[in-house]
Amino acid sequence: MELEPSPPGLEAEYRTIFTAGSLVFLQELVSAFDEEVDKILRLRISRKTHLDLSGDLPGFCEVTAPVRSDPTWRVRPVPQRLQRRHVDVGDLAPCDTQRFIQALSSPAQGLQVDFDDGNCPTYHNQIKGIYNVYRAVHNQFPNAPKISQAPVLMLRPRAWNMVEHNMMVKGKEVPGPLCDFGFLMFHCGKLLFDSESGPFFYLSKVESYMEARLWNNIFLWTEQKLGLPVGSIKATVLIENVLSAFEMEEILYELKDHSAGLNCGIWDYSASFVNKFGHRGAFLLPDRSKYVNMEKLFLRSYMDLLVQTCHRRGALATGGMAALLLPQDRDSAPYRAALANVTRLKLLEIKAGVDGFMVYDLGLIEPMQKLFQLHSQGDNQMHQLRDDLTVTPDDLLCMPVGGVTLYGLKYNIAVGILFIDAWLKGKGHFFYRGQVEDSATAEISRSQVWQWIRHQTQLEDDSRVVTRGLVTELTQEVMGELKVVTRCHTVREEQRLLTAAAMFLEVVQKRDFPEFLTTYLNLDHTFLSSQAKRHEGGAAGDMPRPKL
Repeated sequence: MELEPSPPGLEAEYRTIFTAGSLVFLQELVSAFDEEVDKILRLRISRKTHLDLSGDLPGFCEVTAPVRSDPTWRVRPVPQRLQRRHVDVGDLAPCDTQRFIQALSSPAQGLQVDFDDGNCPTYHNQIKGIYNVYRAVHNQFPNAPKISQAPVLMLRPRAWNMVEHNMMVKGKEVPGPLCDFGFLMFHCGKLLFDSESGPFFYLSKVESYMEARLWNNIFLWTEQKLGLPVGSIKATVLIENVLSAFEMEEILYELKDHSAGLNCGIWDYSASFVNKFGHRGAFLLPDRSKYVNMEKLFLRSYMDLLVQTCHRRGALATGGMAALLLPQDRDSAPYRAALANVTRLKLLEIKAGVDGFMVYDLGLIEPMQKLFQLHSQGDNQMHQLRDDLTVTPDDLLCMPVGGVTLYGLKYNIAVGILFIDAWLKGKGHFFYRGQVEDSATAEISRSQVWQWIRHQTQLEDDSRVVTRGLVTELTQEVMGELKVVTRCHTVREEQRLLTAAAMFLEVVQKRDFPEFLTTYLNLDHTFLSSQAKRHEGGAAGDMPRPKL
């Protein structure tokens, strides 16, 4: 096993997390499952290749029909602390110590402790984040409640597409999720179980029941290693890929001893249509700012099927995150308008039968909890079986009608550039026009720009065709606003923003669609060298320089 030395200033955290015992545990965990991880990633490629070559569309799998048709099985009931999941805090990057402590002291039911979408996986952020979870679980934050009284920690490791560059086992970089999961479980798993507060996880970007089976085997191995009873670990799977939407029952079945339910979210799921079918004209996704929302058939059907599937099998069904930020002045018209907007959208989810959802703004926790109390009964809505509902493959694959607006194109360009700029600064999310934006919104933004260029889509406003030239021209137009948003005060900061714009243009012009923006960036020399520069003690605004 090879491990990079500590980033400057994190020596104490490094020694706490990277102990001899934890490193042996992680080495054994990675050695046990590394080949299986490679296999499921190759299966993803194989499946995508088959769809491309055959022109087929996904459907409900015939091989697993007996699982779906058997009415008798249920997932194991979740512990008492997971029965009521009305409002979780989302995009909570644990490396942000101040916000993490604020969230621990909040009235939320749970916290999505995010090492994935809302987090930039620099070495510094991963170590700091795991260390802050360690401190919370060991009750070391003086101004935070004990872990048994705090909101439950729903730990979200990185997804399978991410690797940890700073650690190698047997000559290979370690899969990111095994790194995060392994250290979190070694240091916190037993304490969380003993305090009846976990260990609970979110699993990102699961594409098939085979991947759920791999996670279940990892959980069983870990429980045996750490002396925990089978079923101690619970996990909510995020159904954020169109292929996994056809395998929800199978995913629950594979994890039935460890399931804490399924979760649906709008933007990663929508982006997956471009990922899997973006080159097909029939799957041209219209402007998300105008034509894509949870009321559209393909997204409404996805949420309805998720709720029906979960409740039929005794599992919890949770919705996505409200990204809106509330204005400071509670008596102002903008505050009332923002709250009304979130209320309307979240009420749709409650009426669809979800058992909970997430918010980013801590000020939304109590209003949304009251909304649940007004429009539902009890700790959850698992009594709503939705037996009246039939969702077909056509419903799940029905693209909404609509075009592309100039506003939507410029908005997508701006979000994509700002996300890359945030990553070059070591940040996993940012604020733009009253909302929090993370890798999920960055994914849908760059996906749409790539697809509109590929299909030479016309703008509704003036019939101009979306081309590489137009996107480059509009990128130059929005840079003035983005300099204000990012508070560029120095030449280096402006240079970093220009680098982010160049990287965005590179991504949206690729002949073959890069599967994940985060993977692309995490393997990109510019990003990696910018982090190396910071770890060597350079200023945050310093531009990347080659390692050699």
